[in-house]
Amino acid sequence: MEHTEQLTTTGPTATSTPNPSRAQRRDTRTPRWRRDTVELAAVFLSVTAADLVAKLVVHGPDGPVVLAASAVALVATALFHTWWSHRHQLHGPPAPDAPAPPAAAGGPAAAKEPLKGPLHDFEQTTLWRVRTTVQDSPGSLARVCTAFAERQVNIVSMQSHPLPSGTVDEFFVRAPQALTRADLAALVAAAGGHDIWSAPADAHDLVDVPTHVLALATRTALDAAELPIALRQLFGQCTIRQYPGAAGRGGTGVDGHVMRLPVPSGDLIELSRPHLPFTPTEFARAQALVELDTLLGPRVPDVRARLAQPAGADLTVRRADAGDKAAALAMHHRCSPDTLRKRYHGPVRDADRYLDHLLNARHGQTLAVEATDGRIVALGHLMWDDGSAEVAVLVEDAWQRRGLGLDLMRRMSALALEADVETVYAVTQSSNTGLIATMRKLAAPLDYQVEEGTLVITAHLAEAAEELPVPWPTRPGR
Repeated sequence: MEHTEQLTTTGPTATSTPNPSRAQRRDTRTPRWRRDTVELAAVFLSVTAADLVAKLVVHGPDGPVVLAASAVALVATALFHTWWSHRHQLHGPPAPDAPAPPAAAGGPAAAKEPLKGPLHDFEQTTLWRVRTTVQDSPGSLARVCTAFAERQVNIVSMQSHPLPSGTVDEFFVRAPQALTRADLAALVAAAGGHDIWSAPADAHDLVDVPTHVLALATRTALDAAELPIALRQLFGQCTIRQYPGAAGRGGTGVDGHVMRLPVPSGDLIELSRPHLPFTPTEFARAQALVELDTLLGPRVPDVRARLAQPAGADLTVRRADAGDKAAALAMHHRCSPDTLRKRYHGPVRDADRYLDHLLNARHGQTLAVEATDGRIVALGHLMWDDGSAEVAVLVEDAWQRRGLGLDLMRRMSALALEADVETVYAVTQSSNTGLIATMRKLAAPLDYQVEEGTLVITAHLAEAAEELPVPWPTRPGR
């Protein structure tokens, strides 16, 4: 009791605890009163026993004998207690554990020891994306996870796609570098998976799926031209085609490697992905993006940049839309027939009818260079084409050879890279030396392909990313 009280009042925690309440002080006084009572009773009992022994020794017939026997018994008890204490090492409470030496506590000596255990095998790892179909029954997913764990494959993230019969589980795993794609497929198959697909992944694939979908929805809401890019970034490498007025002709939904999305305007968007079939969950995500795009209607962000000309002309480059058709037609009428022929590769009289398609934001992005009086003097077109994009430039004759075409080409190339499109191509004729020189000034590797008098120049933008400008100084929602 005394030792406990000392720890309570003078221990190291006494300075950090708050003052006790009245109830706590009352509870503390109760056991202290009991202890005092017991000690007082013990004192009275000792006095009574001493008085009894004294009277027995003085007045009893065998007083000296009793006194001697009591002394012998006391000495014997003391010797026995000493022997017992030494034998069982009952000298007091056990001493606290000695502190660990520096080497055991993670010092320099410990740092030299090689890492043992499962983490040792994760020094060289590869990130994989694995998709498999399993039975929709208890324990099916656990068997696949156990198979991964037995081969020291760490599951970074996973998501499930329910099917009418079964479930498609998609994993991002970090596996030992020695584990090949065939090894991954074999261990998943042994755990009950089928229709197994795998591919190398990178850190960009580890974005949380709801966060990724919300980011794509934001981009689509700001710009109608972003819908094809959003669908491609959502589903990876796939082919996207839009058929006007075909929504009611064929079935919609998921059919293996093909997904068909109806558009309320009557069009049909078809996505095909030969290497991986679509799931109903992916169809629901795509349908939500298409419905958002339709609900918001045609829209083009208000972005623009100033162009400084040596002659002092004040020009502005901005996004163009269907409202600029009249100004674009007027520019057509100021262009020579040769300029229009080089741009549209056909009869000059057909040039005007292309504008409805080019100024539609759902097919790509159109940039316009505008003078201070509102006239459009140059147009640049960036049109999505699966994993690539076509670029084209038209500059009014009076404004040629002033760098407008190069500025538009560099700006459109930067926009393509922002959309994760790493190749752009231009279709022209070998006699169009102006466009050929403009493509060469991109400082990107070029591929040339000639087919029946038509020249296709493909630029690989990844190696020229640092040379390309920021498309717009400011941009809403970015």
